[in-house]
Amino acid sequence: MSKILVIEDQAQMRKNLMTILQMEGFEVLSADNGREGLELARRHRPDLILCDVMMPELDGFGVVEALRADSDLATLPVIFLTAKADKSDVRAGMNLGADDYLVKPVAREDLLAAVRVRLARRQAHLAEVDSAKSEGGFNPNFESSIPLESLGLTQREAEVLLWVAQGKSNGDIAIILSMAEKTVKKHMTSIFNKLGIEGRNAATVRALEILSGPPAPQS
Repeated sequence: MSKILVIEDQAQMRKNLMTILQMEGFEVLSADNGREGLELARRHRPDLILCDVMMPELDGFGVVEALRADSDLATLPVIFLTAKADKSDVRAGMNLGADDYLVKPVAREDLLAAVRVRLARRQAHLAEVDSAKSEGGFNPNFESSIPLESLGLTQREAEVLLWVAQGKSNGDIAIILSMAEKTVKKHMTSIFNKLGIEGRNAATVRALEILSGPPAPQS
């Protein structure tokens, strides 16, 4: 059973979200402010977080920033809940590491679809990264895309590959890098051609190799 943390300061909205998720069989935790939510995340290690943007004590941006700085929670999927469909707010959140956003009030079907997609994507990405780590001893540093330019990529292609290696979709990357999704696809085609590979999995493994630096010596 997947565990979901809902961080939302509006009591009725929080209750509605929890009810929908519980009826679908999810284990649900809740907090009414960002600071409490962050403490619950550290204590209970949920599989996904639904997080309001505007909250007292610590807003959604602060929550995501703190999660991404915590090595144990850095890959935890976060879906923003926002009353504003303002693209600058969405972009700011995704640049910090949010995975998706939903505009309130959230329809039941949209909520469940977003949750299921993110949970499935995280599971697949974790399996992929774990496999790569076990085979190559990778310990990637995602702070900068500059090392990826050593593969013969342009600065923009390196930035795209950096986010691919973190499990982001083309749509996610388009928002983060402020470009059209079809432009992301063009960059992906160029990356595949330059690296002589096919598919995102191979691109991810190649990026992990570079971002991890020299492999650890075998004992």
